[in-house]
Amino acid sequence: MEKNETSKQLIFHDAGAFRTLLGGEDRNLRLLEKLEPVRITARGDRITLAGEPGSVDLVETLLGQLYQLIQKGFPVYSTDVGFAHRILSESRSVRLEEIFLDKVYITSKKRVITPKSIAQKQYIDAIRRNDMVFGIGPAGTGKTYLAMAMAVSYLMDRRVNRIVLTRPAVEAGEKLGFLPGDLAEKVNPYLRPVYDALYDMMEFDKAQALIEKGIIEVAPLAFMRGRTLNDSFIILDEAQNTTPEQMKMFVTRLGWGSRAVVTGDVTQIDLPAGKTSGLVEAGQTLAGIEGIRFVLFSEIDVVRHPLVSEIIKAYNHLARKKTDDRADSGGVQETKKTT
Repeated sequence: MEKNETSKQLIFHDAGAFRTLLGGEDRNLRLLEKLEPVRITARGDRITLAGEPGSVDLVETLLGQLYQLIQKGFPVYSTDVGFAHRILSESRSVRLEEIFLDKVYITSKKRVITPKSIAQKQYIDAIRRNDMVFGIGPAGTGKTYLAMAMAVSYLMDRRVNRIVLTRPAVEAGEKLGFLPGDLAEKVNPYLRPVYDALYDMMEFDKAQALIEKGIIEVAPLAFMRGRTLNDSFIILDEAQNTTPEQMKMFVTRLGWGSRAVVTGDVTQIDLPAGKTSGLVEAGQTLAGIEGIRFVLFSEIDVVRHPLVSEIIKAYNHLARKKTDDRADSGGVQETKKTT
């Protein structure tokens, strides 16, 4: 053992849970070795950790909590090990079971949907406790997917009578009358991400039947004008592409017994240059109002392929560099003007 290193030995008496914890060919341990500067050896019913003290403590906490989750029936996979590592790296005091055992919805394929990060847990809790929630952050953080899971859960539990899914068709300039075909044909390409999330929650035929009955409504934002939506779970997706006028129109549609979730990514605004995003203005205007909650996501909350998180991080770094370069350039130009 090298200088400034420490070692610990962990004992696991439940053989079945221990095997699951290790993963086939100890793949979960090998993953942890990639994530932390720790050497991990499994023998018999024991795991030995050696490495930097902080990393050893982190891996000890992670393995102990995952072991307890497995004993409670949670099927831990390698992806869960990665999520657990990110969560505990963000906050060592978090109890993983409070996140991973929070069942949001069970899909038609019997897949249990649960939060996978601290922000996702905060998001789910915010939706349960507030009438209007804004989920803001990069793609892949589960904003729309979890909102859809909550909406379907509320509908199945009869806590609402219908689901309304909407997003601005900014790519078409909301001028759908110029597109060929009937309303459904015109709207579908712009609402496909919303449909994809819905069909992942329930069987296609059941979803279609609910859509035909009007229990689930999918429509462009322009069709929300003039309506009052009672006893509904309403989701506005891609809200960064709303104008301030559209956002005000949407948030004032909320009726009795309803909940609204607004999702968007303020770094992906497709509005014409110089046009203010309704989502940005909403953050400046509505923050602090009781019953409204804003939850912010970052690249550490991305639940897609691990590369997506790194890609977002790289682009964020580039954006910050460009901002700094512009600031430096502006300072030089200003100096030249004053001399």
